[in-house]
Amino acid sequence: MSSTSLITVCGAGGFIGGHLIADLRRQGHTQLRAVDLKPVDQWYQRFDDVENLQLDLAEKEACLKSVAGAHTVYNLAADMGGMGFIENNKALCMLSVLINTHLLVACREHGVERYFYASSACVYNAEKQLRPDIPALKEADAYPGMPEDGYGWEKLFSERMCRHFREDFGIHTRVARYHNVYGPHGTFAGGREKAPAAICRKVVDAKLNNLTDIEIWGDGNQTRSFMYIDDCLWGTQTLLNSDFVEPINIGSAEMVSINQLVDIVEEIAGIKLQRNYNLSAPKGVAGRSSDNTLIKQVFNWEPSTRLRDGLEKTYAWIYDQMRSGTLVY
Repeated sequence: MSSTSLITVCGAGGFIGGHLIADLRRQGHTQLRAVDLKPVDQWYQRFDDVENLQLDLAEKEACLKSVAGAHTVYNLAADMGGMGFIENNKALCMLSVLINTHLLVACREHGVERYFYASSACVYNAEKQLRPDIPALKEADAYPGMPEDGYGWEKLFSERMCRHFREDFGIHTRVARYHNVYGPHGTFAGGREKAPAAICRKVVDAKLNNLTDIEIWGDGNQTRSFMYIDDCLWGTQTLLNSDFVEPINIGSAEMVSINQLVDIVEEIAGIKLQRNYNLSAPKGVAGRSSDNTLIKQVFNWEPSTRLRDGLEKTYAWIYDQMRSGTLVY
């Protein structure tokens, strides 16, 4: 792909999409189209030298406009958030199927060469995630299908759509299963934030306001792996430009409990808080982390940013936002 080939990033007003546009600009790509449902002045990152479009990608006409003339399309668009949003908005999460379906149809009509779909670790069979010490999830663990209700089902269905558009219509589709991406320039309040941002926000709030307590959803023993945004970007673009066609994990293999996540953020902040466990709050599966055997075999690489290092950058950015009175939803 030439640096002058048109690249469309759908969901560019969001966290990962904004970072992707910024990274593509740094690489010298000059023909970039950024698309999102939110008004442009509400995007996490925006650039004047990019074609910025506010469009509802659940509508086919918007998708046709978004991909016209494009060589490559990244689909990062979805109505989603952290576990609090996912568990309480299953229908809205399912409706994101319209985005991927209409984008694939539009790509076929406009002859788009390459198409990336951002799937999720939420596609994995729930019965393989019943304990905090559960083995890391391999790509084959998505079947037999029993994904996260709502959001996970939409992702698994959309993965199959990508596969069949590749097989039947020749679009070079690539699918990554993201495991909990985090970093600066994203949501940290309002109900859609994920665990790293939420914990950073709560600790910053305690630091700025001399609070002594922190609320944790669940018992804190549930386990996850968290991937820093720079690793996400490298893995995403490497996969898209490769010949590997099956869904693949892009996630850190560094599994921690939520209690350990809080430990790290407290250490960064230089504070120790009393923990109040909200056992009735949404908490997701008991255990989930990324098995990176396949990605190491295929690309001789895996996400490697230490959680502590990524959290230091994330915490510092959220601290600055909150100290200045900025809320990012």
